[in-house]
Amino acid sequence: MSNTRKLWLGLAALLIVSFGVLLWAGTEIFRAAPPVPERVVSESGQVIYTRADIERGRQVWQSMGGMQLGSIWGHGAYVAPDWSADWLHREATNVLDLWARADDAMATYAQLPAERKAALQGRLQEMMRRNTYDAATGTITLDADRVVALSNVAAHYESLFGNDPATQSLREAYAMKNDTVPDVDNRRALTAFFWWTAWAATTERPREPGDAMVPTQSGVVDQQVTYTNNWPSEPLVGNRPAAPLWLWSAFSVLFLIAGIALLGWHHARTHDEAPAQLPKTDPLAMLRITPSMRATAKYFWVVLALFLVQILLGAMTAHYQVEGQVAYGFNLSNVLPYSITRTWHTQLAVLWIAVAWLGTGLYIAPALSGHEPKFQRLGVNFLWVCLLVIVVGSFAGQWMAVMQKMGLDLNFWFGHQGWEYADMGRFWQWFLFIGLLLWLTLVGRALWPVLRGPQSDTKAIVGLLFLSTVCIGLFFGAALMWGEHTHISEVEYWRWWLVHLWVEGFFEVFAAAVMSLIFVKLGLVNTKTATTAVLFATIVFMAGGVLGTLHHLYFVGTPTAVVALGASFSALEVVPLAYIGFEAYHTYKLGKATPWMTRYRWPILFFIAVSFWNLVGAGLFGFLINPPLSLYYMQGLNLTPLHGHTALFGVYGMLGIALVLFCLRGLRGQMQWDTKALKVAFWCFNIGLGMMAAFTLLPLGTMQLLAAIEHGYAYARSAEFMQKPIVDMLVWMRVPGDTVFSVGALALCWFVFRLWVAPRRLPVEGGAGELER
Repeated sequence: MSNTRKLWLGLAALLIVSFGVLLWAGTEIFRAAPPVPERVVSESGQVIYTRADIERGRQVWQSMGGMQLGSIWGHGAYVAPDWSADWLHREATNVLDLWARADDAMATYAQLPAERKAALQGRLQEMMRRNTYDAATGTITLDADRVVALSNVAAHYESLFGNDPATQSLREAYAMKNDTVPDVDNRRALTAFFWWTAWAATTERPREPGDAMVPTQSGVVDQQVTYTNNWPSEPLVGNRPAAPLWLWSAFSVLFLIAGIALLGWHHARTHDEAPAQLPKTDPLAMLRITPSMRATAKYFWVVLALFLVQILLGAMTAHYQVEGQVAYGFNLSNVLPYSITRTWHTQLAVLWIAVAWLGTGLYIAPALSGHEPKFQRLGVNFLWVCLLVIVVGSFAGQWMAVMQKMGLDLNFWFGHQGWEYADMGRFWQWFLFIGLLLWLTLVGRALWPVLRGPQSDTKAIVGLLFLSTVCIGLFFGAALMWGEHTHISEVEYWRWWLVHLWVEGFFEVFAAAVMSLIFVKLGLVNTKTATTAVLFATIVFMAGGVLGTLHHLYFVGTPTAVVALGASFSALEVVPLAYIGFEAYHTYKLGKATPWMTRYRWPILFFIAVSFWNLVGAGLFGFLINPPLSLYYMQGLNLTPLHGHTALFGVYGMLGIALVLFCLRGLRGQMQWDTKALKVAFWCFNIGLGMMAAFTLLPLGTMQLLAAIEHGYAYARSAEFMQKPIVDMLVWMRVPGDTVFSVGALALCWFVFRLWVAPRRLPVEGGAGELER
């Protein structure tokens, strides 16, 4: 059996087992999810909330932007508080103040001596952690004192999400527009949803076999974890890291070290085989550009337009953190509130990168096969129009939803779903899914002559490219797996299939296959070597990548088994990144292999940048927050976007730009490339991203982490903390990095613009086709 065949069988077995375990974990998550009660009542029988109130409240929360305005269970935006943690802290404080006035004649709990505080905390924890949910009747029963505290917190939220002058300063601190939820009944329903998320975070779930991993100590009552595994950190109610979080965090480090050792052993015993003779000229220089390949140019123009708009919206979103409802004196919140600018910013980050890769797929398929199917150009143009309609339509619906101009009945289908990175309405998700199936069809029919033809050296890599294309098209279907009233724990499970597996998984395989095929076509790498390398890299990546999805789900109502699996396999995600330097060096050598490779110098350099940010952004900053104990304190703090920005743009954005430049070499290769602008773009992107991370996200996230450990999560996300002068200064420190980064984006656009508007043809005798000035 050939080595390639063994790798194919190994990959198939790995994916079958991994997805089998991932699906099993999903059934456990669905089973252990915190219950949504039919009624919430007081001890006297008074109905406080109903299931209908909670579900309607979630609809209201989604319509106003959902995770794009504050967060729930740590998932979402970073300026406004985490509503689950904020409600929990406010409710606990209200109860303690109530008891301090009734029992000790003190105005507030904070005025009590230490021993009384400790006594009341013990009493509070017993009351709030006790699970009073009756599964037979679907009823949660609350103590009278807790009902009073609940009503006080609800009144605060009804004021905050309205237009009450009493909470105006908080709205400004949270970057909320006035009358975020103008309807009074909707505001009351919103409080029901927020209360339920806080209830799940502080209520102990029923003990199950395997929950207790240590023998019970005589005379000591075991403390069971809450539905959210004791998240968030809240000293008042006894929320602290559970024992399994410590255990599996330690094991994740061991798995990481073992994985790196095994990969090091493999690397030491294998060597790349150089081709017998390098081509004297560029094999792709005379590539025949088909009509459909030429039609992909408009995709790359859209990429640049979406990229520029995303940067502008990112600057506006960051500035809201400083001035609240205004930007440089202009009251933008009445037109483009924070929740909509952040929605569009995060969504465009995925969209422009995805369009870059979609365009690359449509370009590379006919280039590999030499086959132009009938009506291929029409399909490419039609898909481009569909993508524009989806972007404009979904963004318009989200704006109308956030501005409360769309009723709740239409919001799920045409407005704002409220789930970060999966915000567009269900109609637009279906439209995009069908568009991806069309893309899959277009790429597949162009590759078909290679796939069905006789055995060839490149057939295995082309097959992997096609399979990744199939997965990109089909796995977006994970966004269609939940409904309007699906339990939030189940939604989170499927949402991370979309964000983690679709964006971080199969796009990675697609990119690796495309880059390998490019180097093979250039004659720089043996086909056999490239095939083995791509298959092995896919196996290594997927070994941790599939089950590593679970590290996003530690605190959304999941059992301990999910924590164990997520911690173990998310550590393995970092293993291939540990040797990313070898990949970068190998790529650099290919870029210097022959004189004519100077034509591909800048695409190669962008690919080397991908390797660097893979190691730093995805590797170092990713593992920083992946272990359960780390994420317990860091989730939803600025250390999360530190990983997000450096990994999403540093890896996938840089890779998208590299692929676009490779395609432009074919589309405009007969023109001289004045690469001064590319040089500016390359260094501005890397320096600007580094400044953004070092000057703002890393120091601010570290300060929040210390605050969360010492004072609890609610304080680290509170207006009191986030409005401190040093925080304002750190936010302003983003301006230099953002400015440098923006110059890079403008330079890239100027380079592409000149290729079409003011091109200079190469001399007849040829040449490098690249000028450095």
